[in-house]
Amino acid sequence: MSSYSHADPIALSFNETCLRMSDIQLLQGPHWLNDQIISFYYEYLEHVKYKNNPDLLFVPPEVAQCMKLTDDGELETLFNQLEAPKKPFIFFVLNDNDSTHAGGTHWSLLVFSRPEKTFFHFDSWGSSNTQASHQFVQRIKDALNCRNCHVKAIRCLQQANGYDCGIHVICMTDNIADNVNRYECVEGVGPLHHDIISAKRSDLLKLIQSLGGKI
Repeated sequence: MSSYSHADPIALSFNETCLRMSDIQLLQGPHWLNDQIISFYYEYLEHVKYKNNPDLLFVPPEVAQCMKLTDDGELETLFNQLEAPKKPFIFFVLNDNDSTHAGGTHWSLLVFSRPEKTFFHFDSWGSSNTQASHQFVQRIKDALNCRNCHVKAIRCLQQANGYDCGIHVICMTDNIADNVNRYECVEGVGPLHHDIISAKRSDLLKLIQSLGGKI
């Protein structure tokens, strides 16, 4: 076993996600969430909460980042593996990192609704990721067979600090996925409230523990 594994032991293995104690610690304090935490939650939504709804696809941040940087042929292959061209609703976690190296300073949420022919962008820090969202849509829309779809920025609850963008993305995903599951649309989704944001870190820790994780 490596010294890294001793220093930072595994807290939870869940499908394709491995959370280490350092990831858990991000939830225990006022910290920016990394892609591992968000990816874990997207896997939970895909394989547990919405496993009986094949209309929803949750694309975790590292896969969305790969979509930005891969060539057209690989992008088409990736979408086909995900069956994305057939999915009515797709959730993408975006950040403002355009390099192949780890980085970025802000998470936002892009939701594609095929029935509404729209990419809905939800940004908890004003228009911080507007350019990133438009560039991403230009990159993927042909592969999704939605060349004539447009981007629509949606006013949403704004974060009260500089580190809760990931929590906002997770809470917005919950809210919108519930609306889509009930009403099969994104337009008109209700607003988030600050108490939902405030409770989410604790809720995520309880979820991880309920799945056998070490807290």
